[in-house]
Amino acid sequence: MATGIEHPRDLPTPDRSEEPHPALEAAIESRVPRERGVDKLVFGVTALVSLAFLTWGFVSTGSLADASAGGLAWTMENTGWLFVLTSSAFVVFVIWLALGKFGNIPLGRDDEDPEFGTISWVAMMFSAGMGIGLMFYGVSEPISHFVTPPPGTGEAGNPEAAQNAMATTLFHWTLHPWAIYAVVGLAVAYGVYRKGRLQLISSAFEPILGRHARGAGGKAIDMFAIFATLFGSATSLGLGALQIQSGLQIVAGLGDTGNAVLVGIIAVLTAAFVLSAVSGVAKGIQWLSNVNMVLAIALALFLFVVGPTVFILNLLPTSIGSYVGDLPMMAARTAAEGPETSDWLSTWTVFYWAWWLSWTPFVGMFIARISRGRTIRQFVTGVLLVPSLVSVVWFCIFGGTAIDLQMDGTDIAGAGGLEAQLFSTLEAYPLATVSSIAVMVLVGIFFVSGADAASIVMGSLSERGTIHPSRPTVVFWGVATGAVAAVMLLVGGQDALSGLQTITVIAALPFVLIMVGLAVALVKDLAQDPMVVRRRYAIEAVEAAVITGVTEHGDDFVLSVEKGQSDTGEAGEAGEDRAGHPHA
Repeated sequence: MATGIEHPRDLPTPDRSEEPHPALEAAIESRVPRERGVDKLVFGVTALVSLAFLTWGFVSTGSLADASAGGLAWTMENTGWLFVLTSSAFVVFVIWLALGKFGNIPLGRDDEDPEFGTISWVAMMFSAGMGIGLMFYGVSEPISHFVTPPPGTGEAGNPEAAQNAMATTLFHWTLHPWAIYAVVGLAVAYGVYRKGRLQLISSAFEPILGRHARGAGGKAIDMFAIFATLFGSATSLGLGALQIQSGLQIVAGLGDTGNAVLVGIIAVLTAAFVLSAVSGVAKGIQWLSNVNMVLAIALALFLFVVGPTVFILNLLPTSIGSYVGDLPMMAARTAAEGPETSDWLSTWTVFYWAWWLSWTPFVGMFIARISRGRTIRQFVTGVLLVPSLVSVVWFCIFGGTAIDLQMDGTDIAGAGGLEAQLFSTLEAYPLATVSSIAVMVLVGIFFVSGADAASIVMGSLSERGTIHPSRPTVVFWGVATGAVAAVMLLVGGQDALSGLQTITVIAALPFVLIMVGLAVALVKDLAQDPMVVRRRYAIEAVEAAVITGVTEHGDDFVLSVEKGQSDTGEAGEAGEDRAGHPHA
């Protein structure tokens, strides 16, 4: 009986000395010859371009500021829609992967257990969700949206201002950023732990680029990944410097300090990072990171207890409900709604999407590293839900406290720039000086540990995917990150934050297209996964065999597996049909 369906018997017997049959998993080991040392092309080009940017910024800050403003205007006018569309598409994409036929594919061998237990994995995911951004925007974003509602959400002071402010904040900090990270994390983890590829962004493009992924095209992808990480990390460090400066002004009474102090703060913290890098105190950095996590949790609990506890508890379900209800409207907001909306998007939504895209090589590779042995469904569930829940609780505590103070007559929004609003909130409660110092310590450690982690990623990309890049390369990228942060702040002039936002959006634009290609390559990879191939063969073969068995023997037949026809068409020993091997 001819079924017209390709079955395993139609394929030549695979040569076991070469690649295994596509229905069988391969040995998970690098099948790409690993070259040692620095990739001179990748590191050379990225280092030269970075140094040229720094020279331009320090020598002619004004012209760089003008060029950045023009670049931002062009980017928003012509490609703002691309940031908005792709970011929401990535959310749909990773949920589709988790819920569909690829969900059970493991990031490792078929029988491999997760490398880390669930509790440890969740704890590390929690740690990845914390950073300078949550410290900087924990108060400032909710209170900004509360006093100046986003486009289309009513006038200031309207009854729904608080819930709209929280919904907008959660839109920027929950599913969307972590879906973006999940795309890179899945592509890297699948390639490294399932396919034995090198730990490079370019290696994930092998399904569509083939050997060119290890050639000039792949090197260009890794260069863009380095640039994205450099500017994304510099943005975070710049935010941290702004917040430490504000804290010093309030706690130490320094008054208006200007950009010179900002550059000095970055220099001191960068020196601290270099010292930690050259001394090799990896355990010390890990210890500091753990201390930072405890401090962050303690600060949140403190504010929850001494602040408006009942208001915060009420805000939690309200914020989640408003976020879910307003999600379609927020995801569809583009510059087509007018110049006011376009300006708002460049300051908030598009800036965030660009910032998250810039962070994908770093965070994506981190979550890939800790997720070996997890299935795609487990990975997506953990990556989307755990950090998102952390963000919900964090913003409800800090943002809710600030909104409550604002409604009671304390002008948090008018207390200074965004970087000062957290300190103004803490001043309304006991132990303000202690909690403010804790904030500066938190931000300082986040700065050092963040520069350390981002520099290792850039070093890895510069040295052909090694997980232990050389110390000089790591130090170079750490110092470059601090210097780029200083230039980005100087470009903003009096409004240093605008410099960070402007350059981040421009720098992230090329990586949007890389992310789209990464998603396509991942699907092509997964479609040929041994588990998917086996399932397809099983369904087709069993279906055809049942038809043959029922046709020839009625209900009285069984299925067996025997060698099928050869390429010359000769039948097997028992003379069974190609489709299903029935026996009487």
